[in-house]
Amino acid sequence: MQKSNTNWTYLILLILAGEAVFVLPFVLQRVFRSTVLEVFQIDNTELGLCFTYYGITAMVSYFFGGPIADRFEPRKLIAFSLWLTALGGLVYALYPGFFALQLLYGYWGFTTIFLFWSPMIKATRIWGGSKDQGKAFGMLDGGRGLIGALFGVFAVLLFANSLAENVEINLDERREAFRWAIYGSTGLIAIIGVLIWFLLKSDTGKAEKVEQISVRQIGEVVKLPAVWLLMIIILCAYMGYKTTDVVSLYAREVLRHDEINSARIGTFLLFMRPVAGVLVGFLADRSKTTLWLFISFVIVLVGSLWFASGLGHGYLPMFLVSILTISGGVYAARALYFAVLQEGNIPLHLTGTAVGLVSVIGFTPDVFAGVVIGYLLDANPGVVGHQHVFLLLAAFSVIGGLCAWRYHKISKTGIGA
Repeated sequence: MQKSNTNWTYLILLILAGEAVFVLPFVLQRVFRSTVLEVFQIDNTELGLCFTYYGITAMVSYFFGGPIADRFEPRKLIAFSLWLTALGGLVYALYPGFFALQLLYGYWGFTTIFLFWSPMIKATRIWGGSKDQGKAFGMLDGGRGLIGALFGVFAVLLFANSLAENVEINLDERREAFRWAIYGSTGLIAIIGVLIWFLLKSDTGKAEKVEQISVRQIGEVVKLPAVWLLMIIILCAYMGYKTTDVVSLYAREVLRHDEINSARIGTFLLFMRPVAGVLVGFLADRSKTTLWLFISFVIVLVGSLWFASGLGHGYLPMFLVSILTISGGVYAARALYFAVLQEGNIPLHLTGTAVGLVSVIGFTPDVFAGVVIGYLLDANPGVVGHQHVFLLLAAFSVIGGLCAWRYHKISKTGIGA
């Protein structure tokens, strides 16, 4: 795709949709985790089980949704995904029981992935062309981070304005306030779906279609060594992203902030994502994308070991420094792990299929991370549980860093082809 001023509108719409679709299942609980646990009357492990239902459905959706992205226009797939996800928000606002909540997360695993994920990644790769992959994916993830942060601010404002002065006493008032945050987010998601339907235009849509998805096509992708390395890289980076879910809970349980201030800290962290994503994207295009991916894992390792060591726990400035280090590395890795498709010599016309297959393994933390993190927190209350969570992240950072270094080495040889 030849970029012009109008093509920036195309990328902006992808950014809007790219985060809006995940607000209900992910962003709200990241910002309001302690509130979610209280209003749904569940613990960390049970919330993790909800994400397991999401992850299982998502894995199937990644596999079958990838080839669909190589056949149909992204505009229609993405718009329908947003509208179906918004419908789930209406159920979420009713505070269903635990079993129904698990089913709802399973439903979101389908609506946010099957028609959405691979089309978004493929559309971004086309936008970036052969020379601007780092910039394209850095701006996509950084922009998504900004949208997520703004959604968080919007939800916190709705939540705070719906509460009485004493936010700690009345659970019923907190339930009603959070319901307004859900309704507001649901409405915005539906509106963005309308914008996508009417405004996301691409002249390359027909040219990039694959008329028939064959077993041979899937076999071509499976044979690419870059695909297998990328699976592990994404898995480790995504584990880091899932770990950032506990930040607002740490502020509530360890730093003893109230509901609103804990949510504000969680929202503040989201603003690191656009900064890290855009910055590393531009740096990567001026050097080597795979090298910056490796550096990102090193940063996560340093930050997670610092946090796990217990230095400065309970002291807000030290907490912020360590968590900003971790999130900076995590968000940088997220911005780059699909930008290296080009350096892995994965053919453009197989992007949707490759993304689908890579994502089946790469995003398995959706299946197990919530349960594992929830168990560590519930079995080790207070600061100790959080230390265990970030020690686990350090282990994943080592594995991800080794695979990223290997990918960097072999990308020069054309081994992905």
